[in-house]
Amino acid sequence: MKTVDLRNRIWRSEERLIYLSKRGEILSKEFEEKVKEIVEEVKKRGDKALLEYTEKFDGIKLTPETLEIPYEKIEEAYDSIEEEVREALEIAEERIRSFHELQLEKSFFKEEEGIILGQRVLPLERVGVYVPGGKASYPSTVLMNTIPASVAGVEEIVMVSPNPNKYTLAAAYIAGVSRVFNIGGAQAVAALAYGTETVPRVDKIVGPGNIYVALAKKLLFGTVDIDMIAGPSEILIIADESANAEWIAVDLLSQAEHDELAAAVLLTPSEVLAEKVRKNIEKILPTLPRYDIASKSLNKFGTIFITEDLLQACEVSNTIAPEHLEIITKDPWSILPYIRHAGAVFLGSYSTESLGDYVLGPNHTLPTGGSARFFSPLGVYDFLKRTSLLYVSEKGFKQLGLLAERIAEAEGLTAHALAVKIRREK
Repeated sequence: MKTVDLRNRIWRSEERLIYLSKRGEILSKEFEEKVKEIVEEVKKRGDKALLEYTEKFDGIKLTPETLEIPYEKIEEAYDSIEEEVREALEIAEERIRSFHELQLEKSFFKEEEGIILGQRVLPLERVGVYVPGGKASYPSTVLMNTIPASVAGVEEIVMVSPNPNKYTLAAAYIAGVSRVFNIGGAQAVAALAYGTETVPRVDKIVGPGNIYVALAKKLLFGTVDIDMIAGPSEILIIADESANAEWIAVDLLSQAEHDELAAAVLLTPSEVLAEKVRKNIEKILPTLPRYDIASKSLNKFGTIFITEDLLQACEVSNTIAPEHLEIITKDPWSILPYIRHAGAVFLGSYSTESLGDYVLGPNHTLPTGGSARFFSPLGVYDFLKRTSLLYVSEKGFKQLGLLAERIAEAEGLTAHALAVKIRREK
């Protein structure tokens, strides 16, 4: 883990900071052609191509009849998991649902003299949720990506996951997923975007995945809507001398163990705290089962920045625009007004990001790679579409017709102007 002193320097030109700020540029060109080929094959050959790629990349030999996991299997998975895990997932589901219900939007109308204007808010009809599978288990991803869609009123939620285990399937049961398909990778994204003989076409695809999944979503945006181009996980912590160094070390490691490309960053004006955190990381890291992954992550992106003060720490944080931001200071709420760019902000020593991943309620599908500058967390609003409604009576037309005609003429759009003029002359 690299330590960089930003004090008394033109910090924006610091090489390590520039390197971190460009971490979102991981979608390597070397993968793009392969993903494009997979997507085109699934578009042209449907189930046949989907089955071939599923066997080739995931080692799963399926037939059109076994692509979909029967609902009975999903129900069996729910019944088979440990009672304490089931209880934890159900409580998490309740908390996530309760939070997202606050995000619901309503249709509205505004009446003027002779004019009625409005907005109609409706849910998407069918969405696809991508959940990584295989050796990993991500029931929390199932809950976080499907519950907002359910709250929005989406009629059909289609989940894809290669070799999902019992916990993933149990979460699908709890969240009310409509259908589950045993597929993954770019081929699964393409199947959802275009539809095949077996997999239904969806309106939007959400959920995290590897670089193939991310590139497929990017490539297919426009054919289908997507949530965001998600990259590896990341955490940034702003802390002062009052913080617990061991707790900070573990929080940094909790993201480093996710992925070799994950980022873990500490910003602090305290040299003493920085050194304590470093020593705690060195002590705890070798004890982690995912030591190899975490150590590679820390070597690549792990950084401790020594800042002049907490205000400079906020400026640096805004430049990095992290997915998760923890503020562990004497008065974290006083820091918040200076933060502009972060996917989620965790305030105080006990607000560890791990709680946010599972049970607090706000969504853990967050913008990565600096995209918190313009993306928001996944929410109910991502599964709603808005339609403008416009009614104009003759009386209302008389108020605005001539104005529209003048603007149309100024733009040189003769037919636009004529469409108003013939009504005025009537």
